[in-house]
Amino acid sequence: MTVQEFFAQLPEKADPAKTAGMNNTYVFDVDGVGQWTVAVQDGAVSVTEGAGAADCTISASEETLVKIANGEANPTTAYMTGKLKISGDMGAALKLQKLF
Repeated sequence: MTVQEFFAQLPEKADPAKTAGMNNTYVFDVDGVGQWTVAVQDGAVSVTEGAGAADCTISASEETLVKIANGEANPTTAYMTGKLKISGDMGAALKLQKLF
């Protein structure tokens, strides 16, 4: 899976029961590939290409993000080892686990 495929499939794959009550916006900045804005509004997930206003920004390589999306890498470990960078609202970032 590529990051483009991941973001294209995310709105359908996200579990509305897990994201109910969430109202956050995230920018994913994928090194050398592009940026996507993911908005979660009370269970509904939408993805747009490009960076918009967001609660937090997640930066990573395509390899790291794909491994996290496939469950092959732990996001906390990736953050602690510097493979995943987060700027902005850390509380919002912690809610991201509900999307994956």
